[in-house]
Amino acid sequence: MNKASIFSHVDHTLLAATSSWKEIKKLCEEAVEYNVASVCIPSGYVKRVVDTYGDKVTVCTVVGFPLGYQKTEIKVAETRAAILDGAEEVDMVINIGDVKNGDFGLVTAEIAALKEAVGDKILKVIIETCYLTKEEKIKLCECVTKAGADYIKTSTGFGTAGATREDILLFKENIGPNVKIKAAGGIRTAEDMVDFIELGCERLGTSSAVKILSGDKAYGY
Repeated sequence: MNKASIFSHVDHTLLAATSSWKEIKKLCEEAVEYNVASVCIPSGYVKRVVDTYGDKVTVCTVVGFPLGYQKTEIKVAETRAAILDGAEEVDMVINIGDVKNGDFGLVTAEIAALKEAVGDKILKVIIETCYLTKEEKIKLCECVTKAGADYIKTSTGFGTAGATREDILLFKENIGPNVKIKAAGGIRTAEDMVDFIELGCERLGTSSAVKILSGDKAYGY
């Protein structure tokens, strides 16, 4: 698998609280140079990026990030604002408290509400696997599928752990045919990136793709 193929799966990400416009511009310029799938940025920068780069980059942003415990109405409003600003993709965080309470109907309803809010744009659902049991992960695969979301995503990158190969295999066994997979968090080598793609991930969320693929250890890619 060559570098161009790997980059085509990457959501080039910068979500640090201290992210500056200078850093966001660098991210976008790298995105243009390497032809990544999207840039994943804080919602406050969406309009500025769209105004500056136009259709040179696909803009993704996050909603309910990183803890997911905002009310659904707040997440819907945040989603609508991001779409109005020009976001093409939204990565939402579920309410993990609802999961721990066994209220999977509420989780499904929230995902469905945000899918309605994005319209024909892409919705990815972050379930934050590091906090979940195997049974909860399986139930959330069902929620994401029933709600009509486009992707299930492993992690925010702000939790206690990121994507694992075992979770990707579990997703593949339990999501519906129209749901794709995004791995995020803990992707540190070119071998990691290739492994996750070959396991079935359509997208990879990482802030380090350029560094990884231009480093000495990126031989062969």
